[in-house]
Amino acid sequence: QVQLVESGGGLVQAGGSLRLSCAASGDITCIVAMGWYRQAPGKGRELVATIASGGGTVYGDSVKGRFTISRDNAGHTWDLQMNSLKLEDTAVYYCDAGCKGWGYSNYWGQGTPVTVSS
Repeated sequence: QVQLVESGGGLVQAGGSLRLSCAASGDITCIVAMGWYRQAPGKGRELVATIASGGGTVYGDSVKGRFTISRDNAGHTWDLQMNSLKLEDTAVYYCDAGCKGWGYSNYWGQGTPVTVSS
């Protein structure tokens, strides 16, 4: 129903910045929430940030003040601006779309790796 494509990951030095983008296609009218999650080696998937259709945002405690999530008005794309990157931010980052129709479904991108080096 919904396909997500991520871009922007890569290698960056500690203290630097990256901007991740997620583009949605398919039945995008179902999307009511958009988000970013990450998974570090040996750990579970962790909330980074979410944004609702009305614009409300939620951030994980570890990224507050450093990361910012944004979206376009139509909800086709959403970005994650990452500043002041730390070594512990190294992970595979996944974008997520929450869809509401007949029930509630989550769709995930393929993941884009972010590596922060010293």
